[in-house]
Amino acid sequence: MSEHYYTSAPTSEHEERSFRAVFAGRVLAFDTDAGVFSKQHVDPGSELLCKSLPQELSGRVLDMGCGWGAMTVMTLAKCPGVTMTMADVNERALSLAVSNVAKNHMQAEAVLSDGFERIEGLFDAVITNPPIRAGKAVIYRMFEDAKAHLVPGGVLYLVIRKQQGAPSALKFLKSLYAKAEVIERDGGYWIIACTA
Repeated sequence: MSEHYYTSAPTSEHEERSFRAVFAGRVLAFDTDAGVFSKQHVDPGSELLCKSLPQELSGRVLDMGCGWGAMTVMTLAKCPGVTMTMADVNERALSLAVSNVAKNHMQAEAVLSDGFERIEGLFDAVITNPPIRAGKAVIYRMFEDAKAHLVPGGVLYLVIRKQQGAPSALKFLKSLYAKAEVIERDGGYWIIACTA
Protein backbone atom coordinates (compact mmCIF):
# COMPACT_ATOMS: atom_id res chain seq x y z
CA MET A 1 0.00 0.00 0.00
CA SER A 2 1.42 3.37 -0.94
CA GLU A 3 1.92 5.97 1.75
CA HIS A 4 0.40 9.43 1.84
CA TYR A 5 1.67 12.58 3.52
CA TYR A 6 -1.09 12.00 6.11
CA THR A 7 0.34 8.55 7.04
CA SER A 8 1.07 8.64 10.77
CA ALA A 9 4.50 6.95 10.66
CA PRO A 10 6.04 7.11 7.18
CA THR A 11 8.42 4.26 6.39
CA SER A 12 9.70 5.70 3.11
CA GLU A 13 13.46 6.06 2.97
CA HIS A 14 14.79 9.40 4.12
CA GLU A 15 15.57 11.95 1.43
CA GLU A 16 16.56 15.02 3.39
CA ARG A 17 16.68 18.43 1.72
CA SER A 18 17.26 22.00 2.81
CA PHE A 19 16.17 25.20 1.09
CA ARG A 20 15.39 28.84 1.78
CA ALA A 21 12.37 30.98 0.99
CA VAL A 22 11.74 34.72 1.30
CA PHE A 23 8.49 35.70 3.03
CA ALA A 24 7.37 38.87 4.82
CA GLY A 25 10.80 40.40 4.25
CA ARG A 26 12.62 37.52 5.94
CA VAL A 27 14.77 34.72 4.60
CA LEU A 28 13.37 31.53 6.10
CA ALA A 29 15.27 28.25 6.22
CA PHE A 30 13.60 24.84 5.97
CA ASP A 31 14.54 21.17 6.10
CA THR A 32 12.24 18.57 4.54
CA ASP A 33 12.29 14.83 3.90
CA ALA A 34 10.50 12.06 2.00
CA GLY A 35 7.03 11.10 3.20
CA VAL A 36 5.82 14.70 3.71
CA PHE A 37 3.67 17.09 1.64
CA SER A 38 5.46 19.43 -0.80
CA LYS A 39 8.96 18.35 0.20
CA GLN A 40 10.82 20.38 -2.46
CA HIS A 41 9.43 23.86 -1.85
CA VAL A 42 6.85 25.92 0.00
CA ASP A 43 3.48 24.96 -1.48
CA PRO A 44 2.06 27.98 -3.38
CA GLY A 45 -1.36 27.54 -1.77
CA SER A 46 0.17 27.60 1.70
CA GLU A 47 2.15 30.73 0.84
CA LEU A 48 -0.93 32.47 -0.56
CA LEU A 49 -2.89 31.63 2.60
CA CYS A 50 -0.20 33.14 4.83
CA LYS A 51 0.04 36.25 2.61
CA SER A 52 -3.75 36.63 2.99
CA LEU A 53 -3.72 36.55 6.81
CA PRO A 54 -4.50 39.91 8.42
CA GLN A 55 -1.39 41.73 9.63
CA GLU A 56 -3.11 42.35 12.97
CA LEU A 57 -3.72 38.64 13.62
CA SER A 58 -3.24 37.98 17.35
CA GLY A 59 -3.96 35.51 20.13
CA ARG A 60 -3.81 31.72 19.81
CA VAL A 61 -3.43 30.34 16.30
CA LEU A 62 -3.58 26.65 15.33
CA ASP A 63 -1.91 25.33 12.17
CA MET A 64 -3.92 22.14 11.55
CA GLY A 65 -2.09 19.62 9.38
CA CYS A 66 1.10 21.65 9.68
CA GLY A 67 3.31 19.27 7.72
CA TRP A 68 6.94 20.32 8.03
CA GLY A 69 5.95 23.71 9.43
CA ALA A 70 5.93 26.08 6.44
CA MET A 71 2.69 27.86 7.39
CA THR A 72 3.60 28.05 11.10
CA VAL A 73 6.96 29.66 10.28
CA MET A 74 5.46 32.04 7.69
CA THR A 75 2.66 33.06 10.07
CA LEU A 76 5.18 33.78 12.83
CA ALA A 77 7.30 35.79 10.37
CA LYS A 78 4.28 37.93 9.41
CA CYS A 79 2.54 38.09 12.82
CA PRO A 80 5.25 37.60 15.47
CA GLY A 81 2.84 38.36 18.32
CA VAL A 82 0.70 35.23 17.88
CA THR A 83 0.93 32.13 20.06
CA MET A 84 1.24 29.24 17.61
CA THR A 85 0.24 25.61 18.01
CA MET A 86 0.95 23.22 15.15
CA ALA A 87 -0.58 19.77 14.77
CA ASP A 88 -0.14 16.89 12.35
CA VAL A 89 -0.80 13.13 12.25
CA ASN A 90 2.53 12.52 10.48
CA GLU A 91 5.31 11.98 13.05
CA ARG A 92 8.11 12.69 10.58
CA ALA A 93 6.47 15.92 9.39
CA LEU A 94 5.84 17.15 12.93
CA SER A 95 9.43 16.44 13.92
CA LEU A 96 10.60 18.51 10.92
CA ALA A 97 8.16 21.29 11.89
CA VAL A 98 9.64 21.45 15.39
CA SER A 99 13.18 21.73 14.00
CA ASN A 100 12.15 24.28 11.32
CA VAL A 101 10.53 26.53 13.94
CA ALA A 102 13.72 26.35 16.03
CA LYS A 103 15.92 26.86 12.95
CA ASN A 104 14.14 30.18 12.31
CA HIS A 105 14.49 31.24 15.99
CA MET A 106 10.76 31.00 16.68
CA GLN A 107 8.54 29.19 19.14
CA ALA A 108 5.45 27.02 18.67
CA GLU A 109 3.79 24.20 20.54
CA ALA A 110 3.65 20.89 18.63
CA VAL A 111 0.86 18.32 19.02
CA LEU A 112 0.84 14.89 17.36
CA SER A 113 -2.85 14.55 16.56
CA ASP A 114 -5.12 12.85 14.05
CA GLY A 115 -7.21 15.87 13.10
CA PHE A 116 -8.50 17.60 16.24
CA GLU A 117 -8.36 14.41 18.36
CA ARG A 118 -5.74 15.74 20.80
CA ILE A 119 -6.30 19.48 20.42
CA GLU A 120 -7.28 21.27 23.62
CA GLY A 121 -8.68 24.73 24.24
CA LEU A 122 -10.00 27.42 21.93
CA PHE A 123 -8.18 29.43 19.28
CA ASP A 124 -8.57 32.90 17.80
CA ALA A 125 -7.72 31.47 14.39
CA VAL A 126 -7.20 28.11 12.74
CA ILE A 127 -5.20 27.91 9.51
CA THR A 128 -5.13 24.83 7.30
CA ASN A 129 -4.13 23.55 3.90
CA PRO A 130 -6.42 20.52 4.25
CA PRO A 131 -5.35 17.04 3.08
CA ILE A 132 -7.60 16.97 -0.02
CA ARG A 133 -6.48 13.44 -0.92
CA ALA A 134 -7.83 12.16 2.39
CA GLY A 135 -11.30 12.72 0.93
CA LYS A 136 -14.26 15.03 1.41
CA ALA A 137 -15.58 13.26 4.55
CA VAL A 138 -12.25 13.80 6.34
CA ILE A 139 -11.78 17.45 5.40
CA TYR A 140 -15.41 18.44 6.02
CA ARG A 141 -15.13 16.90 9.49
CA MET A 142 -11.98 19.03 10.01
CA PHE A 143 -14.00 22.14 9.09
CA GLU A 144 -16.66 21.19 11.67
CA ASP A 145 -14.05 20.40 14.34
CA ALA A 146 -12.29 23.71 13.63
CA LYS A 147 -15.50 25.60 14.40
CA ALA A 148 -15.76 23.79 17.75
CA HIS A 149 -12.21 24.95 18.60
CA LEU A 150 -12.67 28.65 17.76
CA VAL A 151 -13.54 31.41 20.19
CA PRO A 152 -16.75 33.32 19.28
CA GLY A 153 -15.79 35.47 16.30
CA GLY A 154 -12.68 33.35 15.68
CA VAL A 155 -11.73 32.63 12.07
CA LEU A 156 -10.84 29.51 10.10
CA TYR A 157 -8.54 30.33 7.17
CA LEU A 158 -8.10 27.61 4.57
CA VAL A 159 -6.77 27.14 1.05
CA ILE A 160 -8.39 24.89 -1.52
CA ARG A 161 -8.00 24.72 -5.28
CA LYS A 162 -10.99 25.43 -7.47
CA GLN A 163 -10.64 22.12 -9.33
CA GLN A 164 -10.31 20.22 -6.03
CA GLY A 165 -13.72 21.30 -4.81
CA ALA A 166 -13.45 24.92 -3.62
CA PRO A 167 -16.97 25.91 -4.77
CA SER A 168 -18.69 22.97 -3.00
CA ALA A 169 -16.48 23.44 0.10
CA LEU A 170 -17.50 27.12 0.23
CA LYS A 171 -21.17 26.13 0.04
CA PHE A 172 -20.71 23.68 2.94
CA LEU A 173 -18.77 26.25 4.99
CA LYS A 174 -21.51 28.84 4.48
CA SER A 175 -24.00 26.38 6.03
CA LEU A 176 -21.68 25.84 9.01
CA TYR A 177 -20.21 29.25 9.90
CA ALA A 178 -21.81 32.64 10.59
CA LYS A 179 -19.85 33.97 7.60
CA ALA A 180 -17.71 32.30 4.94
CA GLU A 181 -16.12 34.20 2.06
CA VAL A 182 -13.32 33.99 -0.48
CA ILE A 183 -10.73 36.60 0.52
CA GLU A 184 -8.14 35.84 -2.19
CA ARG A 185 -7.93 33.94 -5.48
CA ASP A 186 -4.73 33.24 -7.41
CA GLY A 187 -3.53 30.49 -9.74
CA GLY A 188 -6.59 28.34 -9.11
CA TYR A 189 -6.22 28.60 -5.32
CA TRP A 190 -9.05 30.01 -3.22
CA ILE A 191 -8.38 31.38 0.26
CA ILE A 192 -11.55 31.12 2.33
CA ALA A 193 -12.12 32.85 5.67
CA CYS A 194 -14.90 31.45 7.91
CA THR A 195 -16.02 33.37 11.00
CA ALA A 196 -17.45 31.35 13.88
